[in-house]
Amino acid sequence: MSILVLLALVVVLGAGITAIIVIVRRSAGQPGSTSAPTARRVVVYVLLFALVVIAAIGLSGLVGRLLDTSSLPTGTNLAGSDVSALARSLAFTLIAGPFAALLWWVLWRRLASAERDSIAWGLYLAGMQTVSLVTATSALLSTLAALVRSDWQPRTLAIALVWTLVWAWHRWMSRHPSRSPTQLTSVAPILGSIFGLLIGAVGAVTVLASVVNAAVDALLSSIAFGDQWWRLTLQAGVWLLGGALIWWWQWMREHAELVRGVLADLVLVVAGIAAAAATTLVGTGTLLFVLLRLAFARETALDDVLDPLGTAIAAALVGALIWAYHHGLLRQRTVSPRLAATLVVSGFGLAAAASGLGIVVNALLAGLAPVVVGSDTRSLLLGGLSAAIVGGPVWWAAWKPLRSVDPVSAQVMGRRVYLIVIFGISAIVAIVTLLVIGYRVFEFVLDDLSGQSLLDRVRAPLGLLVATGLAAGYHFSVWRRDRSALAAAGLPGRAIHRVILVTAGDPTVLRDLIAGLTGAAVTVWQRAGSPAEVPPSAERLSLALVGVTATRVLVVVGIGGNIDVIPLQN
Repeated sequence: MSILVLLALVVVLGAGITAIIVIVRRSAGQPGSTSAPTARRVVVYVLLFALVVIAAIGLSGLVGRLLDTSSLPTGTNLAGSDVSALARSLAFTLIAGPFAALLWWVLWRRLASAERDSIAWGLYLAGMQTVSLVTATSALLSTLAALVRSDWQPRTLAIALVWTLVWAWHRWMSRHPSRSPTQLTSVAPILGSIFGLLIGAVGAVTVLASVVNAAVDALLSSIAFGDQWWRLTLQAGVWLLGGALIWWWQWMREHAELVRGVLADLVLVVAGIAAAAATTLVGTGTLLFVLLRLAFARETALDDVLDPLGTAIAAALVGALIWAYHHGLLRQRTVSPRLAATLVVSGFGLAAAASGLGIVVNALLAGLAPVVVGSDTRSLLLGGLSAAIVGGPVWWAAWKPLRSVDPVSAQVMGRRVYLIVIFGISAIVAIVTLLVIGYRVFEFVLDDLSGQSLLDRVRAPLGLLVATGLAAGYHFSVWRRDRSALAAAGLPGRAIHRVILVTAGDPTVLRDLIAGLTGAAVTVWQRAGSPAEVPPSAERLSLALVGVTATRVLVVVGIGGNIDVIPLQN
């Protein structure tokens, strides 16, 4: 009965899809509002996306059963003992598959210039390529990694095969000479490169950590005969090689590294700088903590002290390698992503240094009452020192607190937002810790039944209060100093946020020049029917932007290289 209900639901869904297709085809030539074609495209591409996913899931189940027939006993039918799963796979494949093919055929025939230029078409191909790439790669690498431990997984391999075909199909459509999209063409390579970088980095960390841990175990003579520690290394190596291959294909062959724009800059800063810097700081801090414990806190068993050593070394090395590579790429970008990367690294260093300072204060206060506390606080103190020693120099190198800031740099919105955010977060945390300290004090005065001293009650929030108070005070003073510098120079507190560039030539050079001069986001409007012009020089653009104080600015590059700068009202 459940199978019949499932089939009935799928048939009803198919009938509804058919009706929608008919309506779409009949209304294609009818006049209407400008939002109607957009809504139509969104509906049909969402339907196509869902149908393709459902059909791929069903086909994966069928192919998996065909590959896994050797595990069935002799004389057993293909369904085996799981009839409902086979029925689901058949319904998904035989019903969703034909409807997906029908809907795709209708859309493929109608892919004229207007359809090619739609965002929905580009978004569909980018989303499906990304989903199929992630699914196929994860399944294939899981199958290969399982073979290392002699575990054959045919159904996982079936998923990899089917989704590889889906990826190849959509990649072919995205490169079709007459029907490929003109919008969002770089989204899939960028997202694919992130996925490859992520699984490659995780695989590299696992490989290095397992090798280091095996070497430490061998030195400690604790590795037992027959321990197959290398299996984990080989399994992680499969993910490392797979991730590196995907990253290389998407980043180099698909030219994701040449893409410029908001998404590309965001990916570079978040994945290449922020995530790598955080991994490096955590790994380096943990490594320093292990070394300090070996030198000053040997009361713990040696195996426990050295347990995080392999992961710490691997995370520090892999994170530093990724960080250095993407830091070199930043030199080819505009001012905005470079400033964002600097502020992100500065924020991570500040967080590590402030946390370490708070832990150090906590440990020092705990050491004032050893009898009441009754525990050794050396490990706590060493942990705080490790975080402060690692985070402090990183923050110092990124922020450069002794460097004088000119009024133009103080006017950049990214710096101002950074100062306000850091001050705000630090102030909020300080207020919360004050409330916690007050609660602990009143709790001690009103009901002292636990035998715990007042100092031991408040030492943890007090250490956090000291660290956040110093951070809030420093960044507030920097913010006040920047405001004074702007007032002395006669500059407004708000810089240019957005520039709309109108040009007939190649906008790349002009966009980079304007972004470098103002630090603003640049939107390009291509002039129609005008010949391409040689872009003006940076000096000419700089002179044209002198004295402009509006938040939004329209820059029009005319024939002959003339520049008109028009401040826009908010």
